Amino acid sequence: MSILDSKTPEGDIAKQWSEHKAHLNLVAPNNRDKIDVIVVGTGLAGGSAAATLAELGYKVKAFCYQDSPRRAHSIAAQGGINAAKNYKGDNDSIYRLFYDTIKGGDYRARESNVYRLAEVSGNIIDQCVMQGVPFARDYGGLLDNRSFGGVQVSRTFYAKGQTGQQLLLGAYSAMNQQIHLGHIQMYNRHEMLDIVLVDGKARGIIARNLITGEIERHSAHAVVIATGGYGNVYFLSSNAMGSNVTSAWKIHKKGAYFANPCYVQIHPTCIPIHGTNQSKLTLMSESLRNSGRIWVPKKKEDAEAIRAGKKKAVDIKEEDRDYYLERRYPAFGNLVPRDVASRAAKERCDAGYGIEANETGEGVYLDFTDEIKKKGREVAFANGDQNPSDAEIEKLGKKWIEEKYGNLFQMYWKITDENPYENPMRIYPAIHYTMGGVWVDYNLQSTIPGCFVVGEANFSDHGANRLGASALMQGLADGYFVLPYTIADYLSADIRTGKIPTNTPEFDEAEKAVKDQIQHFLSNKGTKTVDSFHKRLGNIMWNKVGMARNAQGLKEAIAEIAALREEFYRDVKVPGDANEMNTELEKAGRVADFLELGQLMAIDALNRNESCGGHFREEYQTEEGEAMRDDENYTYVAAWEYKGDDINTEVLHKEELNYKYIELKTRSYK
Repeated sequence: MSILDSKTPEGDIAKQWSEHKAHLNLVAPNNRDKIDVIVVGTGLAGGSAAATLAELGYKVKAFCYQDSPRRAHSIAAQGGINAAKNYKGDNDSIYRLFYDTIKGGDYRARESNVYRLAEVSGNIIDQCVMQGVPFARDYGGLLDNRSFGGVQVSRTFYAKGQTGQQLLLGAYSAMNQQIHLGHIQMYNRHEMLDIVLVDGKARGIIARNLITGEIERHSAHAVVIATGGYGNVYFLSSNAMGSNVTSAWKIHKKGAYFANPCYVQIHPTCIPIHGTNQSKLTLMSESLRNSGRIWVPKKKEDAEAIRAGKKKAVDIKEEDRDYYLERRYPAFGNLVPRDVASRAAKERCDAGYGIEANETGEGVYLDFTDEIKKKGREVAFANGDQNPSDAEIEKLGKKWIEEKYGNLFQMYWKITDENPYENPMRIYPAIHYTMGGVWVDYNLQSTIPGCFVVGEANFSDHGANRLGASALMQGLADGYFVLPYTIADYLSADIRTGKIPTNTPEFDEAEKAVKDQIQHFLSNKGTKTVDSFHKRLGNIMWNKVGMARNAQGLKEAIAEIAALREEFYRDVKVPGDANEMNTELEKAGRVADFLELGQLMAIDALNRNESCGGHFREEYQTEEGEAMRDDENYTYVAAWEYKGDDINTEVLHKEELNYKYIELKTRSYK
């Protein structure tokens, strides 16, 4: 049997999950406290998993590098969470959510996992409502929905522009209850630096106390990785500064295959880069595309005048504006998927129509003028005013926008010092989410027995492009409604194993490797900072493994990253001591992993001679500039096996993707 056995159930896809659950082995309630489970990462996926496993009676150790699980990057998600409940009566269904997700991922996701995700999505909303998550409601008090890109129904539940924060507080409250009961041991400000295998099974981790510097051994019968994505390989991204790939990469180097690393999502509505000293990018929610229209000037001279500060957006007449998404994709308009919207913005800016006065001239407008007028008129009519003045319409429309998106507008205003009620927002695509990740089977288990991977850290549900509002859905589906069932099947064989000891050669070896790397960084007589290497890596990645890729650039990136990695180990300077809080030391280990991952990403992108979703090879595009897939040769998951320090020696394994319930065809949003 192939090591890439996906364990996909047989039979009708609508019954696969229920039939699969019915035949999984169980751990009896009175045996669960004999089982230890480590959960690394406490965002939505890790937090929900830790809370649920503890509620079931397992003994859980949870680790996060932040000072509290409340700081997990899940808190930054703004727009919403998808679920197939058809509350708007617009013909949504489990199958339609399944179909939209497969299509949105450009037919590069595993059908069985995606259908299960759609199937359990409704349970997530019920769970979170019972936890007190303050979802938006309509005038009748029922839960409200809005639309997101890539779909033609309203299925996104939201809490203003703070959906991630509110969902995370729900998971955190569930965790806190279990911490209070002693079922979860919480290790804040701890970072996993290696996984420990005993007889080929995951049996623990090596962690560093980020306050004291102490290296600790922690054992368990299974390890769950829930540490999010690797977008910070680009240095500038919408991710939190501390987001990293270290835990996922460490298990990769111990035998967990890494799947589709080149699948990276570019989000179209980010505040543009303003300078080379910037360290982070800020995202504006995709939900704003419900109400805003995206445009650039039709005339290059107008775009040049705007960039030069000689004209403003309001100076461009309506007939001189190019609403390019509405022009190119009339059926979906401004709500095309993220990869499509991002490439369209790049095409306009590359052609010289960008409006941002930064170093690259890259930026487009997101304009709410029409929505303000439309909603203002509706509100006036609802109030009995059949002939409102323009001033009254504008006043009421702005109030409606404020109620719907107020905190997002406030955030934009504070960051840019521009009033988005009066002037269009300036946006441009940026690195956001990563669809690639650790390969897992249907049970969410990696190729290391006993090592499970959930949420964004795995590859399983989004193919080559994630639809908006599906990240929160996957994280909570994995943690609340999938992993607790599937991990029991594995743990059922461990009820007589007893406590896993940490005074063994396997723990000795793993701890030594961690300490050796720390010692190397601290004793290295280098001259350059960790950040300087990270920025150079990010520059290579963005320019050659970014929104558009080609064979020549990818080959150059592979060589340049290899050289940069060699220089990093030779010339990086890490001040301070190991036995103290040392943020530079933390960053050094993370950047070391990013350097290896970045090279694999370029290798994976070079190997995939097609364009699909967020992976756009310039050599493979239609006459209209759309992605050109090669279904005959590349309808598979690329799972890479680590073979040593030279990343070029990684071995490719293929999981063929067989579509039985959805027809493979070229995506069209026109």
